[in-house]
Amino acid sequence: MTDHIPFLTHPLLDHPGISHGFFTRHGGVSQGVYDSLNGGLGSKDNRDHVDENRLRAAAALGGKHDLICGLYQIHSALCHIVDNTYRDRKEGDAMVTTTAGVTCVILTADCVPVLFADPVHHVIAAAHAGWRGAVSGVVASTIAAMEDAGASRDHIVAVTGPAIQQQSYQVGADLRAAVCDGHADASVFFQPDEKPQHWRFDLPGYVKGQLIDQGVTAAAMPDDTYADDRFFSHRHATHHHQPDSGRLMAMIRLNQPALSEK
Repeated sequence: MTDHIPFLTHPLLDHPGISHGFFTRHGGVSQGVYDSLNGGLGSKDNRDHVDENRLRAAAALGGKHDLICGLYQIHSALCHIVDNTYRDRKEGDAMVTTTAGVTCVILTADCVPVLFADPVHHVIAAAHAGWRGAVSGVVASTIAAMEDAGASRDHIVAVTGPAIQQQSYQVGADLRAAVCDGHADASVFFQPDEKPQHWRFDLPGYVKGQLIDQGVTAAAMPDDTYADDRFFSHRHATHHHQPDSGRLMAMIRLNQPALSEK
């Protein structure tokens, strides 16, 4: 079953001992607006379907028997260290682990998923970067937590996955002001829109810029969740008067023990 679950990868995260994937909406068991690989525990989808989808995705990365660690995402900068004792979904938007047999999962439906790895020290992380979380500092807090777990900033690589791209993301003056107030140079990520007092916001570019500013090697995938029907998109669902949308999964796992566990 898992052989047919499509997911995207990036060569920057392609290292021995680490598996990762940015999953599409295909290959699961959900139906209706959640068709079919919906990973959202907070959606109104059938919980058994969501659980099965999450298990299928983890298995596709080799984590069939992994503990799947997720969060109750709140658009914050909160980051948690997780291991094989993690059970309840904590509030937050990023997690770090050095434990093999743990799959970290972040959910998005237009926001930016970010996967991190220090392949030398075997520290990995996953973060959810909506514009509020990005302004609040989720990128910096994740990197700091990775360093606390033994990572070296010089060895950290990070990739932003499929997300709403600039051409699809029209925003108003209030959002632009909130972003620019938090980052003095952020105006370069906004292009004027045809509609007065509106702009097109390059959220993935903004997040990638923060990664680079933090001194890590970073790349951004160009896939547009709004315009590409391989993906779930909250904004697309809203514009088409749908009651809800599924959530995409971005996963990363260590498939060999961390250095400290050997």
